Amino acid sequence: MRVMISGGGTGGHIYPALALIETLKKRHPELEVLYIGTENGLEADLVPRAGVPFKSIQIAGLKRSLSLENLKTAYWFLQSVRSLRKEMKSFRPDVVIGTGGFVSGPVVYTAQRLGIPTILHEQNSIPGLTNKFLSKKADRVALSFKGSEEHFPGANVRLIGNPRGSEVLGTKVDAASVRAEYQLDERPIVLIYGGSRGADAINRAVIEAIPDLSNEDINVLYVTGNVHYETVIEKAPKAENVHIHPYVYDMPAVLACASVVVSRAGASTISELTALGLPSVLIPSPYVTADHQTKNASALVESGAAKLVKEDELNGDTLLSAIRHVLAHEDEMAAASRRLGFPQAADALADLVEEVIR
Repeated sequence: MRVMISGGGTGGHIYPALALIETLKKRHPELEVLYIGTENGLEADLVPRAGVPFKSIQIAGLKRSLSLENLKTAYWFLQSVRSLRKEMKSFRPDVVIGTGGFVSGPVVYTAQRLGIPTILHEQNSIPGLTNKFLSKKADRVALSFKGSEEHFPGANVRLIGNPRGSEVLGTKVDAASVRAEYQLDERPIVLIYGGSRGADAINRAVIEAIPDLSNEDINVLYVTGNVHYETVIEKAPKAENVHIHPYVYDMPAVLACASVVVSRAGASTISELTALGLPSVLIPSPYVTADHQTKNASALVESGAAKLVKEDELNGDTLLSAIRHVLAHEDEMAAASRRLGFPQAADALADLVEEVIR
């Protein structure tokens, strides 16, 4: 089996692809994979690190307003299609899979023009422009949230969840080693992070809250994002129970040891939380398309699995209050979170891959 897969920009598009690849490898030891991304995206780091063959193309996303940059994007798109035609004729994929981000656009489009079966995986409750456009000719569209099918009229949709959750759930964890690596004692772990690149608003609120967090009987593992780390280290008060890191590569292992998570409401994060049954404080990013992170978070909030804090209401006091609320209701919120998970999502997506190439 030969599979070409593309998704990039953020971990939310990359991690589901990597989880699918691992599942397919277990089923098909002879599997050949080629991952297409951009050289500047996070995928250029994460994909080779996972041992997956990687090639880059030059492409950028369309601006939603009139812009000269769109002319450049159109040029790169056409150039990418030309190079991808040659790549696909050489690699001869049995299926091409797009997991989102603008880089997947020319990849899936080229496959559709060549008559190669295509599958889209939509992680968010509200899809982006790329997947909505490509869905019209896709063989299958895999969804992560109930209700998303209304955005794909006429498409062959399947509700399967997000493979990232399956990957996290299947991770074997040595809790003592994780705690030792991050210098965490036996107290409960509150994990705070702002997505794969960090979030300035969350960082500011955590810095404000550290004096009070230092008095709580918890460990705080606080992940700033690489670009924010130096600034945070300069500004953050010292506290023996607050451990600050720029990035965590072994996030599945860390999540498996956490008691409470404070984070954005990206699709991969939601799948991780519900797979593991973790209660959370969710702070949706207001800067994403159609405010889809708030929609992502709604199922957890409405079921009692998460506490929502809007970014325009976020500060040290509101953050601390939300964390205390979740710690006080940890057991019932954890049970509510677990009920929302899709533990077999990676296998379900692998089933679709096998289905379209039969």
